[in-house]
Amino acid sequence: MEQAIERIRELITPPMTDMNIQVDSITWEKEGKYNYLKIILDRASGLDIDTIVEATNTINPILDEYDLIDEEYILDISSKERG
Repeated sequence: MEQAIERIRELITPPMTDMNIQVDSITWEKEGKYNYLKIILDRASGLDIDTIVEATNTINPILDEYDLIDEEYILDISSKERG
């Protein structure tokens, strides 16, 4: 899974950079019977929901095209929490 996650990072970083968004982390987590691909995004000015939706609409087709994960999963894209 580590190789798939690294490849996903390589694929989504350029379009996110074009949107002035940083890919903070990508993790694969099992919660109960569900698998989650969690992508945390960040930007100096923060991310609003519209920007997260736009990023999701950019990332989703990339994940579909390259199909790097055989297992079913839920894609969870969110912004980095600020403390």
